[in-house]
Amino acid sequence: ADESSGYESESAGGERTAPAEGLRGRQRRARTAFTSEQVCQLEKTFQGQKYLGASERRKLAAALQLSEIQIKTWFQNRRMKLKRQI
Repeated sequence: ADESSGYESESAGGERTAPAEGLRGRQRRARTAFTSEQVCQLEKTFQGQKYLGASERRKLAAALQLSEIQIKTWFQNRRMKLKRQI
């Protein structure tokens, strides 16, 4: 079973990247355009702490009307931006 799982993931990846499959398969999620208020609050929170716990992420997501995944991704991207700047 372990041997076939590697091949299955490779073939599944190949199918998703094929041009014909791109039209029929799952579409990539549209890029989130954060409002200036959301970015301001995210930046303010980031200045206080670079990493959020699950409960903090949940509260911030509810306050900004974003998903927890969007918050998590924003913080990951912001940490990488900070790392590049340094």
